[in-house]
Amino acid sequence: MRIGIVCLVLGYVLSQFYRAFLAVLAPALAADLGTTEAVLADAVGIWFLAFAAMQIPVGWALDRVGPRRTAAVLLGFCSGGGALLFAAAQGPGAILLAMALIGIGCAPVLMSSYYIFARMYRPAVFGTLAGVVIGVGSLGNLGAALPLSLAAEAFGWRGTVAGLAVVTLAVAAAILVFVQDPPRVAPNPAAGSLGSVLRNPALWLILLMMLVVNVPGSGIRGLWIGPYFAQVHGLDSAAIGMVTLAMGLAMVAGSFAYGPLDRLFRTRKGVVLAGNLLMVACLLVLWYHAEAGVWAALVMIAGVGFFGMSFPVIMSHGRALFPPHLVGRGVTLLNLFGIGGVGLFQMVSGRVHAVALAGGATPAAAYGAVFGFFALVTLAGCAAYLFSADRTD
Repeated sequence: MRIGIVCLVLGYVLSQFYRAFLAVLAPALAADLGTTEAVLADAVGIWFLAFAAMQIPVGWALDRVGPRRTAAVLLGFCSGGGALLFAAAQGPGAILLAMALIGIGCAPVLMSSYYIFARMYRPAVFGTLAGVVIGVGSLGNLGAALPLSLAAEAFGWRGTVAGLAVVTLAVAAAILVFVQDPPRVAPNPAAGSLGSVLRNPALWLILLMMLVVNVPGSGIRGLWIGPYFAQVHGLDSAAIGMVTLAMGLAMVAGSFAYGPLDRLFRTRKGVVLAGNLLMVACLLVLWYHAEAGVWAALVMIAGVGFFGMSFPVIMSHGRALFPPHLVGRGVTLLNLFGIGGVGLFQMVSGRVHAVALAGGATPAAAYGAVFGFFALVTLAGCAAYLFSADRTD
């Protein structure tokens, strides 16, 4: 089981990499394929939307087929195939299709590990284990920073992405060999159905928070950090690799920091609200002072990365509402909102940036509008979540 979990975590490392690598490849793609910031925002959004659209079928497959085959087949065929298509792309359309395929393939890997944790471990440690997976998986964020920029310079972006396709296929094969499915659980009508759980108002308040919790961190790290530091602060590719690396490290640290906090403070709701409000404060500073010095901007961006990693705590909060035979469908429903929100709002953020530029805004003001948009979205989620009932198992 432990070797299998390691293989799933490696798959999640790839998932984190693929959702973030366009920020570093953006200049090369613009030069070779003519992709604009709006196209790249759509590409990142499509990755998240494709990922989100797969959560319901993935949840059904986890409960009925098991995590081993679900994760291995989708990661190998879709993400591996999508990466090969990306490497051979001749225009923006191929990039969009490739990102959709990669998103579909990455959809089951994190939820497969969460499914195993929920089925095989005590509820009280779920948040800690979930945070560890997020933290280790966030190494993919680091790989999609300076190491990716160096590899792209050495081998070209096409050769680098083709190599990633081979790695993806190898990880999928390892998942198929080493992951062990938990024992099956027969449906228990007395424990309720997914429909009965969805009728619980407490779940919907959690889902509304889940809709926005990943938006700022994933949106900025996945795309906006690169163009922002290039156009506003004049950084080159190597320097952009360094700032994305810094944000990635902050996200890793945040994942590990959040993991045990619900047990330490005996509250999940309080931890989530405090962390997200601190992230909003960083976004508001960036909104009002987008043209501030490089170091000031980097500190605020790192703050967004660190405080924006409350996903495992919210996942623990929501998971407690699902009976054992619905764990697969329950955690993937939560993840659908978490990932779907990123896809939706990332595409909207591209329009916010474009409208600001069309209205005569400076580059700094246009990116400030994006940061402000992310702040307002997060505040709306916090306002709804404020009325949720706390749950600590």
